[in-house]
Amino acid sequence: MNGNKSKETLLSCLKNINFMVGFLMLLSVLLVAVFADQIAPYGFTDQGVGPRFTPPNGEFLFGTDELGRDVLSRVIHGTRLTLWVAVLGASLQLVIGVTVGLICGYFGKWGDKFFSFLTDLTWCIPSTILALAVVTIMGKGLTNSVIAIAMVCWASYARPVRAKTMSIKTMAFVETGAAFGESSVALMFRYILPNVVPALIVMVSTTLPATILSTTTLSFLGLGSQAPSPDWGLALSNGINYIGSAPWLSIFPGIALVYTVLGFSLLGEGVRDILDPHMKSQ
Repeated sequence: MNGNKSKETLLSCLKNINFMVGFLMLLSVLLVAVFADQIAPYGFTDQGVGPRFTPPNGEFLFGTDELGRDVLSRVIHGTRLTLWVAVLGASLQLVIGVTVGLICGYFGKWGDKFFSFLTDLTWCIPSTILALAVVTIMGKGLTNSVIAIAMVCWASYARPVRAKTMSIKTMAFVETGAAFGESSVALMFRYILPNVVPALIVMVSTTLPATILSTTTLSFLGLGSQAPSPDWGLALSNGINYIGSAPWLSIFPGIALVYTVLGFSLLGEGVRDILDPHMKSQ
């Protein structure tokens, strides 16, 4: 039975255009990130490798910046930061959101009301503005910006987990576990959580693009990555100063960002179509 189900899932993946295109796009990004040191012609901090503001040509495919650094090398090394942001941001949001959702849905009462209030509060305030406030308190830096985004975006996980927990906790297998003396923690994480995992996979795959864009926005505003980081948001912010004379400083990091976010978005839609047929994209 499990073998047949696995084959059906694999066939569904292969037949889903969004999933396959997104998977191949992200696979290419992952390979670039893993082999960045071998692919990039120069280090992302190497200055004076060419004349300042050299337009794209045969030697410097993406041109050079105001310090004579190779833009291609910086874009390549920036893929590592983007994937690191995606993994760390999703992990933090999952831990906070799933924990809060399980507690609220399982115990209810005053704890549910309190955390539901916090969830509604975070949703009422625009995430970027709230993240700006958190970063201002914590300080500038890419790690702090990722933590700030996670602290304001966990509600997108908590609400669905809470709803599913409330519906699952009354099922017979959970009540049987409780009758045999299982603790509340065991019931939440051994009985209820595995049944929420498919929905979590869908949520993670569809919210990753927003996490990347939010962190890039903070870097663009000067609150995320700091120089000489090859972060794409920082590159876009720096390139704005030379948009008239050296547009390639913004164009190529922008294309890389769009390509990566599009890959995550397509993969997310494909995963949603496969795991949650009732929400298939039109």
